[in-house]
Amino acid sequence: MACIKISNLTKEYGKHRVLDNVSLTIEENKIYGLLGRNGAGKTTLLNLITNRIFQTEGNITIDDEEVIENSNALEKIYFMTEQDLYPEGMKVKELFKWTKEFYRNFDIDYALNLSKKFGININKKYKELSTGYSSICKIIITLASGAEILIFDEPVLGLDANHRDMFYKELVANYIDEPKTIILSTHIIEEVSEILEKVIIIKDGKLLGDKEVESLLGEAYLVSGASDNIEEYIKDKKCINIETIAGFKAATIIGEINEEDKKQIKELVLEVSKVELQKLFIHLTGEEEVK
Repeated sequence: MACIKISNLTKEYGKHRVLDNVSLTIEENKIYGLLGRNGAGKTTLLNLITNRIFQTEGNITIDDEEVIENSNALEKIYFMTEQDLYPEGMKVKELFKWTKEFYRNFDIDYALNLSKKFGININKKYKELSTGYSSICKIIITLASGAEILIFDEPVLGLDANHRDMFYKELVANYIDEPKTIILSTHIIEEVSEILEKVIIIKDGKLLGDKEVESLLGEAYLVSGASDNIEEYIKDKKCINIETIAGFKAATIIGEINEEDKKQIKELVLEVSKVELQKLFIHLTGEEEVK
């Protein structure tokens, strides 16, 4: 069990409020996406959860234990950050042993197996790794940590398409093998949308949404067809995006389809499909309506 409860959380730097009265519960054994534009407060929230910085107001608990200076609570979390916090002079294989000193459930055999899959040279020193392989090293250590809560902050930095795909597959396999709480903070939303169960959306330091992915996607839909017919259909709709390809258009609409809409869709020979999480996120975090 590893449930995170955040209550009335505020973080200020001088007069600048980075997080503003955020309250939410991160349930155990679910895969979360933490979404927000640059500077929204995502990394600040993660640093607060992991007690790397202290809040101005509010509190955070893991399984009802306060996280502040609480090693018992913090041992349940492994946080992969963009920062390089490992001893640079250590070889990758030495980092595995070093990590096990702090995380007793760290699985060295699993880490070595992942190293072969990702093609990382475990005899290289950490400081000698490229940006991509530095990310891979951190991914491997996080997956093998044995922690009940895994947090990834921009985990695929520098990874090529094949390695990114491998990471997502290994993440899901790890979750299926031993369910745990996973938080993914990433800008590559289209690549992770299929594996997320819930999303937390932060905008300007405030909690904008905390919903099941399917519930969120149910708040919009995509309609496509001949350009003139699409223009006719969206006249009285809240349209947030239009794409045009050779006489055809696809429009993203906020709202649910009612009986009148169904009739009009049939008359105009239009097709309806699910909206992409990426497009919905762009709308929710501040992009203007198309019309």
